[in-house]
Amino acid sequence: MAITVGDKLPDATMLVMGDAGPEEVRLSSVTSGRKVALFGLPGAYTGTCTTAHVPSFIRSMETLKEKGVEEVICTAVNDPFVMKAWGADTGATEAGITMLADSSGEFAKAMGLDFTAEGAGFYGRSRRYALFAEDGEIKVLNVEESPGVCDMSGGETLADAI
Repeated sequence: MAITVGDKLPDATMLVMGDAGPEEVRLSSVTSGRKVALFGLPGAYTGTCTTAHVPSFIRSMETLKEKGVEEVICTAVNDPFVMKAWGADTGATEAGITMLADSSGEFAKAMGLDFTAEGAGFYGRSRRYALFAEDGEIKVLNVEESPGVCDMSGGETLADAI
Protein backbone atom coordinates (compact mmCIF):
# COMPACT_ATOMS: atom_id res chain seq x y z
CA MET A 1 0.00 0.00 0.00
CA ALA A 2 1.37 3.39 -0.99
CA ILE A 3 2.03 6.12 1.50
CA THR A 4 -0.41 9.04 1.55
CA VAL A 5 -0.86 12.57 2.85
CA GLY A 6 -0.84 12.59 6.66
CA ASP A 7 1.50 9.60 6.92
CA LYS A 8 4.98 9.83 8.37
CA LEU A 9 7.86 9.24 5.98
CA PRO A 10 9.39 5.83 6.56
CA ASP A 11 12.88 5.99 7.95
CA ALA A 12 15.55 4.58 5.68
CA THR A 13 19.29 4.57 5.37
CA MET A 14 20.31 6.41 2.23
CA LEU A 15 23.79 7.05 0.85
CA VAL A 16 25.48 10.27 -0.19
CA MET A 17 28.98 10.78 -1.52
CA GLY A 18 31.24 12.42 1.01
CA ASP A 19 34.87 13.46 0.73
CA ALA A 20 36.06 9.99 1.74
CA GLY A 21 33.45 8.00 -0.20
CA PRO A 22 29.87 6.85 0.47
CA GLU A 23 28.34 8.00 3.76
CA GLU A 24 25.13 6.79 5.37
CA VAL A 25 22.34 9.27 5.97
CA ARG A 26 19.29 8.39 8.05
CA LEU A 27 16.33 10.05 6.37
CA SER A 28 14.82 10.82 9.78
CA SER A 29 17.88 12.91 10.66
CA VAL A 30 17.32 15.05 7.56
CA THR A 31 13.55 15.46 7.97
CA SER A 32 13.05 15.67 11.74
CA GLY A 33 11.85 19.13 12.75
CA ARG A 34 12.33 20.47 9.24
CA LYS A 35 10.36 21.35 6.11
CA VAL A 36 11.65 19.39 3.14
CA ALA A 37 10.72 18.80 -0.46
CA LEU A 38 11.63 15.31 -1.64
CA PHE A 39 11.26 13.93 -5.12
CA GLY A 40 11.81 10.38 -6.29
CA LEU A 41 12.36 9.18 -9.80
CA PRO A 42 13.09 5.98 -11.73
CA GLY A 43 16.77 6.53 -12.43
CA ALA A 44 19.70 8.83 -12.90
CA TYR A 45 20.62 9.63 -16.50
CA THR A 46 17.25 8.42 -17.81
CA GLY A 47 15.27 10.58 -20.23
CA THR A 48 12.44 12.27 -18.35
CA CYS A 49 14.40 12.30 -15.09
CA THR A 50 17.25 14.24 -16.71
CA THR A 51 15.37 16.47 -19.15
CA ALA A 52 12.27 17.32 -17.10
CA HIS A 53 12.16 16.26 -13.45
CA VAL A 54 15.50 17.52 -12.11
CA PRO A 55 15.37 20.74 -14.17
CA SER A 56 11.90 21.51 -12.78
CA PHE A 57 13.32 21.50 -9.25
CA ILE A 58 16.35 23.56 -10.25
CA ARG A 59 13.95 26.17 -11.67
CA SER A 60 11.78 26.02 -8.52
CA MET A 61 14.49 26.27 -5.86
CA GLU A 62 13.95 29.97 -5.09
CA THR A 63 10.16 29.59 -4.85
CA LEU A 64 10.46 26.52 -2.63
CA LYS A 65 12.87 28.35 -0.30
CA GLU A 66 10.48 31.34 -0.15
CA LYS A 67 7.76 28.91 0.97
CA GLY A 68 9.91 27.72 3.88
CA VAL A 69 11.46 24.59 2.38
CA GLU A 70 14.77 24.05 4.15
CA GLU A 71 16.12 21.29 1.91
CA VAL A 72 15.28 19.80 -1.45
CA ILE A 73 16.18 16.12 -1.82
CA CYS A 74 16.30 13.96 -4.94
CA THR A 75 16.30 10.20 -4.48
CA ALA A 76 16.60 7.33 -6.93
CA VAL A 77 17.40 3.62 -6.77
CA ASN A 78 20.99 4.16 -7.90
CA ASP A 79 24.36 4.03 -6.19
CA PRO A 80 25.90 7.14 -4.58
CA PHE A 81 28.66 7.38 -7.19
CA VAL A 82 26.09 7.72 -9.97
CA MET A 83 23.96 10.15 -7.95
CA LYS A 84 26.98 12.38 -7.32
CA ALA A 85 28.00 12.42 -10.99
CA TRP A 86 24.42 12.99 -12.14
CA GLY A 87 23.97 15.84 -9.65
CA ALA A 88 27.08 17.50 -11.05
CA ASP A 89 26.15 16.85 -14.70
CA THR A 90 22.61 18.24 -14.37
CA GLY A 91 23.48 21.23 -12.19
CA ALA A 92 21.33 19.85 -9.36
CA THR A 93 24.19 19.87 -6.85
CA GLU A 94 25.18 23.42 -7.77
CA ALA A 95 21.53 24.46 -7.35
CA GLY A 96 21.54 23.04 -3.81
CA ILE A 97 19.62 19.81 -4.34
CA THR A 98 20.76 16.96 -2.08
CA MET A 99 21.25 13.78 -4.11
CA LEU A 100 20.49 10.73 -1.94
CA ALA A 101 20.98 7.20 -3.23
CA ASP A 102 18.34 4.65 -2.26
CA SER A 103 20.80 1.97 -3.34
CA SER A 104 18.84 -1.05 -2.13
CA GLY A 105 15.42 0.40 -2.96
CA GLU A 106 14.54 0.18 0.75
CA PHE A 107 12.94 3.62 0.80
CA ALA A 108 10.97 3.19 -2.44
CA LYS A 109 9.58 -0.12 -1.13
CA ALA A 110 8.73 1.33 2.29
CA MET A 111 6.87 4.16 0.54
CA GLY A 112 4.92 1.61 -1.53
CA LEU A 113 6.16 3.43 -4.62
CA ASP A 114 8.47 0.86 -6.16
CA PHE A 115 7.97 -0.71 -9.58
CA THR A 116 9.65 -3.03 -12.04
CA ALA A 117 9.82 -2.56 -15.81
CA GLU A 118 11.76 -5.56 -17.08
CA GLY A 119 11.85 -4.33 -20.67
CA ALA A 120 13.75 -1.21 -19.58
CA GLY A 121 15.97 -3.14 -17.19
CA PHE A 122 14.36 -1.43 -14.18
CA TYR A 123 14.01 -3.70 -11.15
CA GLY A 124 12.73 -2.36 -7.83
CA ARG A 125 12.92 1.26 -9.01
CA SER A 126 11.08 4.26 -7.60
CA ARG A 127 7.94 5.64 -9.17
CA ARG A 128 8.08 9.32 -10.07
CA TYR A 129 6.70 11.56 -7.31
CA ALA A 130 7.24 14.75 -5.35
CA LEU A 131 6.28 15.50 -1.78
CA PHE A 132 6.45 18.17 0.86
CA ALA A 133 6.89 17.10 4.48
CA GLU A 134 6.99 18.94 7.79
CA ASP A 135 8.76 17.12 10.63
CA GLY A 136 8.53 13.92 8.57
CA GLU A 137 4.75 14.16 8.03
CA ILE A 138 3.65 14.26 4.41
CA LYS A 139 1.60 17.38 3.72
CA VAL A 140 1.59 17.24 -0.11
CA LEU A 141 2.14 14.14 -2.26
CA ASN A 142 2.00 14.07 -6.06
CA VAL A 143 2.58 10.69 -7.74
CA GLU A 144 2.73 10.16 -11.49
CA GLU A 145 0.84 7.27 -13.06
CA SER A 146 3.46 6.77 -15.78
CA PRO A 147 7.24 6.77 -15.23
CA GLY A 148 7.81 8.71 -18.45
CA VAL A 149 5.65 11.68 -17.42
CA CYS A 150 6.60 14.62 -15.22
CA ASP A 151 3.51 16.77 -14.77
CA MET A 152 2.14 16.38 -11.24
CA SER A 153 5.58 15.66 -9.76
CA GLY A 154 7.39 18.68 -11.16
CA GLY A 155 8.99 21.32 -8.98
CA GLU A 156 6.62 24.07 -10.06
CA THR A 157 3.55 21.94 -9.27
CA LEU A 158 4.88 21.09 -5.81
CA ALA A 159 5.76 24.73 -5.10
CA ASP A 160 2.23 25.80 -6.11
CA ALA A 161 0.73 23.19 -3.75
CA ILE A 162 2.67 24.30 -0.66
